[in-house]
Amino acid sequence: MLKRAVILTFIIGLLFVTFGCKNYQKVLKGTNNELKYETAVDLYENGDFNKALQFFDLLRAVYRGTEKGEMLTYYTANSYFQTKRYTVASYYYKQYSQMYPRGEKAEESLFLSAYCNYLSSPRPSLDQSNTYLALEELQIFIDMYPKSSRVEEANKLMDDLRKKLEDKAYRISKLYYRMEDYQAAITSFENMLDEYPDTDYQEEILYYITKAYYDYAEKSVFNKKTERFEKTVEAYNNLIYLYPESEYIKDVNQINDDARKQLKN
Repeated sequence: MLKRAVILTFIIGLLFVTFGCKNYQKVLKGTNNELKYETAVDLYENGDFNKALQFFDLLRAVYRGTEKGEMLTYYTANSYFQTKRYTVASYYYKQYSQMYPRGEKAEESLFLSAYCNYLSSPRPSLDQSNTYLALEELQIFIDMYPKSSRVEEANKLMDDLRKKLEDKAYRISKLYYRMEDYQAAITSFENMLDEYPDTDYQEEILYYITKAYYDYAEKSVFNKKTERFEKTVEAYNNLIYLYPESEYIKDVNQINDDARKQLKN
């Protein structure tokens, strides 16, 4: 008996889905735009975002510049966001904020456009185009809505993105050092100190600058050695001044001693 009931429920459900699909396709292919709009909103509100998008794509041009067109643009953006297609979502959120700057969802859309690029920002080892775009858009949002309740979150997101760029810069600098391109490593590390004065990598950066100058001096032609050994000692002094208990103390003491000996010769 129970088995028959389960089978019957399955058949009824299948018929309902089949009928629903046919009805949905009929509305989609029909000419009644009002019915399409109502169906699209109903699908959207019930979380069927992919089906809703098929209607939204047809209707946005029809209702462009109207109140319904405004909501269709927002619904489109939100549907892509809910289905984790953040690049497309960002495009439509930005479109909403540009087309309807006085719209009810303008502030939210400008923030979410930036947030989508934040979510699309990859790990530090990859291209950071989305990271830079997110930073730019978050700053635009803060400038446009300085009193928004989302400003604090926007600043936190920017901090996260800057940290990612900082991590990438540190990795690149270390790569130059490992490749024995000491001049590039020194330049890269020193640029990091200028760009990220509060970096958590400061001790490591000063250590690598000291090592890089020393290794660079060792491999330099004779008339360049003095200048680069002097830079080694200068870098050593900076590290020891800021980090007198540095974990690298033993290594850099040896480097400093040898550099000073070279300068006396």
